[in-house]
Amino acid sequence: MAWRILRVACIVGGMNLDWRVFALGSAFFAALTAILGKVGVSEINSDLATFYRTVVILAVSALLVSARQEWQAPGAVSSKGLLFLVLSGVATGLSWLCYFRALQMAPASRVAPIDKFSVVLVVLFAVLLLGEKLTWKVGLGSMLIAGGVILTAL
Repeated sequence: MAWRILRVACIVGGMNLDWRVFALGSAFFAALTAILGKVGVSEINSDLATFYRTVVILAVSALLVSARQEWQAPGAVSSKGLLFLVLSGVATGLSWLCYFRALQMAPASRVAPIDKFSVVLVVLFAVLLLGEKLTWKVGLGSMLIAGGVILTAL
């Protein structure tokens, strides 16, 4: 339902709903994650906070998949795809545990930019592991992000 409303709003506004809209949405909600998470972990163990957050994410995801009638049996997914989704889930969980622990120990304005060093690592891994081409724009952007991370960390 929310995606349909967003799609209609974008079409009426003359904007196509493509990957950039979702990428900006991801950035917006990631920013909220840092701010809301910082407040949330101030009164609770960061590992337990991560667990509660994960339960909420599971519920929201299940509601979205149900509303869009997109359920599939796990057997319908390739074993390779399922393996990599499981590994991605493990990586996500470990990332969240580290992120919330860092938020408990330091200001959100310092933790979040360092967390975004993941952008540089994604570019590096995409080139090395996925064979994606490194353009000068992506390379320069990655170096600028790395520079910002270093400045933020100091």
